[in-house]
Amino acid sequence: MKKLLLQNQLCFPLYALSRQVTAVYRPLLDKLELTYPQYLVMLVLWEADNKTVGELGDKLLLDSGTLTPLLKRLEQKKLITRQRNPADERQVTITLTEAGRDLQALAADIPTQLQASFQIDDQQAIQLRQQLTTLLQQLSPTNESNQ
Repeated sequence: MKKLLLQNQLCFPLYALSRQVTAVYRPLLDKLELTYPQYLVMLVLWEADNKTVGELGDKLLLDSGTLTPLLKRLEQKKLITRQRNPADERQVTITLTEAGRDLQALAADIPTQLQASFQIDDQQAIQLRQQLTTLLQQLSPTNESNQ
């Protein structure tokens, strides 16, 4: 196998797929007036509210420099509030507002619509997610076998 051919690269289909998936999400998220990264934050908060910026960053694999402007925009949209911990000013807790909670009902069908656009069934979706999650974990900087 010629390793320097584009068709033999694992990275290219992952990159192209990521762009395509984001493009499929765009019209669905435009209805909610959310960007894809904002949607990811909302997913984490809908799962469990009152997260610190650090907890969000850990869950989404994003640093605070990336998260902070994103969170500010969500706060401007009145979907979240940000509050500093009085005991530790460096820690900021993110909480859903009522509007943020209400948005969850409007987003409820997005995963189904996305899966339909992929033309895969539930079992295929589960297998693909497991494979991608395994690869992500193997590449994670915290995975000691990579160091």
